[in-house]
Amino acid sequence: MVVQRELSEAEVDRVFHALATSTRRDILRRTIEREQSVSTLASEYDMSFAAVQKHVSVLEAANLIIKRAEGRERLVRANPEMIARARALLARYEELWRSRIARLDDLLAEPAPTQQTTEQKEQGD
Repeated sequence: MVVQRELSEAEVDRVFHALATSTRRDILRRTIEREQSVSTLASEYDMSFAAVQKHVSVLEAANLIIKRAEGRERLVRANPEMIARARALLARYEELWRSRIARLDDLLAEPAPTQQTTEQKEQGD
């Protein structure tokens, strides 16, 4: 049984940094579908091989992808464990915001005290 620990602040920063660029999100999407070589990935983008390699390095530093050598090629695949951990983090953020919105909705649904009600309370004291 795999126990998922919470991501450290540094890991969260690396994940969000890695996902902040559309090219890296696309690389991650492609490697979720199937393992690919860095050169195959590079052929899909209008940028240099070195630029794609840097994007792959950022994803690898965030542990969102795993890179391995096979002969002269470097193969890249998504890391489902880290993706699941990032998803769990986002789910916690979503729950936090949903609970805050629900509390706000409850506050807004309460009837506002009228001036008469306030005066009556003051007279009763």
